[in-house]
Amino acid sequence: RILQAAVDEGADLVGLSGLITLSLDEMVFAAGEMTRRRMRTPLLIGGATTSRQHTAVKIAPAYDGTTVHVADASRVVDAVSRLLSPDQRPAFDADNRAAQARLREQHAAGGARALATYAAARANPLRTDWDAAELSVPAFTGRRAIEVGLDELTPYIDWTFFFAAWELKGRFPAILDDPERGAAARELYAQATELLGGIVAGRRLTARGVYGFWPANADGDDLALYDPSSGAAAPEPEPETETELVRFNLLRQQEAFGDGRPHRSLADLVAPRGRGLTDHVGGFAVTAGIGAADLVRDYERDHDDYRAIMVKALADRLVEAFAEWLHARVRREWGYGQGESLSAEDLLAGRYRGIRPAFGYPACPDHSEKFKLFELLDAADAGITLTESAAMAPAASVSGLYFAHPEARYFNVGRLGRDQVTSYAARKGVDVATAERWLTPNLAYDPAGAAPLAAGRRQAVG
Repeated sequence: RILQAAVDEGADLVGLSGLITLSLDEMVFAAGEMTRRRMRTPLLIGGATTSRQHTAVKIAPAYDGTTVHVADASRVVDAVSRLLSPDQRPAFDADNRAAQARLREQHAAGGARALATYAAARANPLRTDWDAAELSVPAFTGRRAIEVGLDELTPYIDWTFFFAAWELKGRFPAILDDPERGAAARELYAQATELLGGIVAGRRLTARGVYGFWPANADGDDLALYDPSSGAAAPEPEPETETELVRFNLLRQQEAFGDGRPHRSLADLVAPRGRGLTDHVGGFAVTAGIGAADLVRDYERDHDDYRAIMVKALADRLVEAFAEWLHARVRREWGYGQGESLSAEDLLAGRYRGIRPAFGYPACPDHSEKFKLFELLDAADAGITLTESAAMAPAASVSGLYFAHPEARYFNVGRLGRDQVTSYAARKGVDVATAERWLTPNLAYDPAGAAPLAAGRRQAVG
């Protein structure tokens, strides 16, 4: 439909933006379809999921015409102006194709670590002396809904990322005094805080969410969460007899580090099944985007695109602030964070115990696990829903799990071998091809065959 519209309207360019892993496959398909239709319209690729390397290695080879990766919307003007200039386009196209060819050569040359077998990775987890561990017990179990005033969230805003969204790189507040960027940063900050003040005073956005805690155990590389009413919070529970509410399927690092480091999985952070221990896992979904679409439409109707974009950027910052605010509350309610005395800088730097990884991000890259989380939380009741590709709506929404383990930290699962993906698909109850679609960026092999993706990348035994 996108390509037919481009033909019908005589579009000068086609732009594809992807926020979710599945978007990557759709982009490759669209590029191939453009070749099949014998189109020559330049193709622009952008969005959070994309990269210069993926565009060069996967998308550009599928299209005979020009394919350009654009890092963000602020840089698209230069690319478009060159592509539409009869004088500049030939040189721009040639430089772009040469750069993509170099990226493909680098990719083919490998250089990535070999993989351990999945069995070897599982035999080298993050180890915890569970017999000596003190498992924190939350103040309640189950789900709770919450709505927060925007004025409570504004102190938690990380303005550094706000400026980064406008291509003003530098830490806040130092960027306000930067010799080169300071003037632009101060002007942007003044306009943003003025607009934010009006949004807060007028209650133009609503911050709403759901969160909770559930008795849980690790079962291999899965997390089993139990029905709190089934007795899992008893002093000496028997986890094997509990009523299992949901099972999150997780992944494990598989690259061969060679230095004794553990191959981490989020499952390592929860007490294992079969030892008479009941641990807990938290979950959350929050949004600050309720009302944003209406406010954006108001500005667009007045042809004020600048403030329309600003509203989206502020909503993104507010929901991240909401997640930070709620995590602080969760740590107190879980007990282990009751004695915290942290500055705003400490909070933004994550100088506290516990993590809140989000599905679709490095430690748990499969977006489809969000469907289980949203069902567990009944997130739709708070106005937060998922598309068929697991994108959250409203866009200014955040979700994830809470872990309280003292050694919990964020990490990147990285590249995965066929042996782990096959096991993962079986645990998840889907065919391997479906699992591969959700995990495309992490695959260390070509799904069409057994060979690694590139020469120099091999799957090691160990």
